[in-house]
Amino acid sequence: MADVTIDEFSPIVHHVAGAVAVPDGDPGGRAGVAWHYGSPLVEQRAIADGAALVDRSHLRVIRVSGPDRLEWLNTLFSQKLDDAGAGVATEALDLDPQGRVLHHMGVSVLEDSVLLDVSPLGAESLHRFLTMMIFRSDVTVEFADLAIVSVLGPDAGKVLAAAGLPDPGAGAVAVSDDGTVVRGTTWPAAGARDVFVARDGLTDGWDRLVSAGATPTGLMAWEAERVVSLHPEPGLDIDGKMIPHEAPTWIGPAVHLDKGCYRGQETVSRVHNLGRPPRTLVLLHVDGSDSALPEPGDPVTAGKRTVGRVGTVVEHHELGPVALALVKRSSQEGVDLAAGGVAVAVDPSTVDRDESVRPGRAAVDKLRGR
Repeated sequence: MADVTIDEFSPIVHHVAGAVAVPDGDPGGRAGVAWHYGSPLVEQRAIADGAALVDRSHLRVIRVSGPDRLEWLNTLFSQKLDDAGAGVATEALDLDPQGRVLHHMGVSVLEDSVLLDVSPLGAESLHRFLTMMIFRSDVTVEFADLAIVSVLGPDAGKVLAAAGLPDPGAGAVAVSDDGTVVRGTTWPAAGARDVFVARDGLTDGWDRLVSAGATPTGLMAWEAERVVSLHPEPGLDIDGKMIPHEAPTWIGPAVHLDKGCYRGQETVSRVHNLGRPPRTLVLLHVDGSDSALPEPGDPVTAGKRTVGRVGTVVEHHELGPVALALVKRSSQEGVDLAAGGVAVAVDPSTVDRDESVRPGRAAVDKLRGR
């Protein structure tokens, strides 16, 4: 299967009353799924109080199979996968030779294959790259006819049980008796359970989870929790210069610091051992007194100086308007910031205050007797 046809609108938009779809031209590639179902801020509370069900079928899924799949993927990406056993759920980055981020993906290791879920903005280019890199490896790369819906909130486990689906726990994958793949993640919020369903059975899979007690919840709620969890998204938060260490939540979960060679590793190793990134991803609180809000790509300014770039902007049910932004470390506190003509402030808990001596620098100093 070389490709999978994706409808302009998710069938859930026409299936659930009150659905308002993300419009065409969305910079995050999210067009066609439900942004909300009429009460966006109320829907967000299901994540805190119950079990929210979010349609994330805009994501694309690539299946890699063949006996060499894990060793082969290990040579390409930032995550250590050569010894990953069936049932492992993790993340990985694809970097360019200079260590800049090209693709971020979820990784689900099954008995006979590996599923990679990726933003639609990078799906074709990632598929093309993987196909080009096969050479003599015994692997097959194809788009899988799968869609993802996510259950999150304190009652997610109860919903899965009522639907006859396993709850693998965070960082794991399980397969039900009927072949449905369920993956547990550690974010957003307290974690999610991603359910992989056949695209031609998306509404049936949705109804199965709603009947089990899940509350239809728009992607806006997911995005609000993703933002406060500091997880960047292609097209919104990742620019052409971004390197892994600029998103601290990637280091470890998506970037293994002790694995062997892969494209872009030199940059990862150099920053980890000898230096720090000039920018890091932070949470911005946006002044909500003005109806206008910044937009993705707007500069973050301190007076007349540009000190960062705005990414995702969204309304959070408790925090009000918030945004992700890449901001210079030297400008994250002690200065007045603005974006899109609106005052913004870096959340203090996300300021990068790490001034510790890097491991490589400490080793050099030791050799020099310092």
